[in-house]
Order: sequence, then C-alpha cells, then structure tokens
Amino acid sequence: VAAQNCRKRKLNAILSLEEDVSSLQRQKESLKKEHSQHSRSISQMKQKLNKLYRDIFRRLRDDQGRPVNPWKYIIHCSSDGSVLIMPKNLTKSQQKQKNKNEQNQN
Repeated sequence: VAAQNCRKRKLNAILSLEEDVSSLQRQKESLKKEHSQHSRSISQMKQKLNKLYRDIFRRLRDDQGRPVNPWKYIIHCSSDGSVLIMPKNLTKSQQKQKNKNEQNQN
C-alpha cells in the first residue's frame, strides 16, 4: 500500500509538472506574439517619427530664409516639452550644460 501511494504521488507530481510545462509553453507563445506586435508597432512609430522629422526640416528656415540642413542640426525635445533645433556638432557635455542653463533661466 505504501509503494502504491508513493507511485500515485509520483504520478500526480508528473502530471502536475506536465500541466505546468503546457501552461508555460502557451504563455511563451502568447508573449512571442505580443513581442512581435510591439516590434511592429515600434517600427511603425519609427517610420512616422522619421516622416515627421523630414517634414519639420523641410519647413524650417534660418534667419536668412534658407532651409535648415538636417545633416547639421538635430531636433531636441526636453522633458519640459520644449523643442530646440541644435547643431549636431555639440558634444553631449555641451548639450547637458546648455540644458542646465536653459532650465536655470526658466
């Protein structure tokens, strides 16, 4: 009887583990699908952002009315919602210093 109970517990443990494996496999497939959907969504957002970036630079003009060169400038959006056009040749430390100065002025 003890051996029979032991075999029964072992069989129940195996069945429980098989159910867990099945559940985890379903969860894995679900997460793969979700990841794929998010990747497509991110790709679409990147395309929209690039289009917006091109549209903005197409419309921007300098003080003399000439188009702003997108290869020389970047659009910088700060955490407070302000948008700046900055030269690309500024180093990160210069950008950080400029951002600090702007925040101090506000």
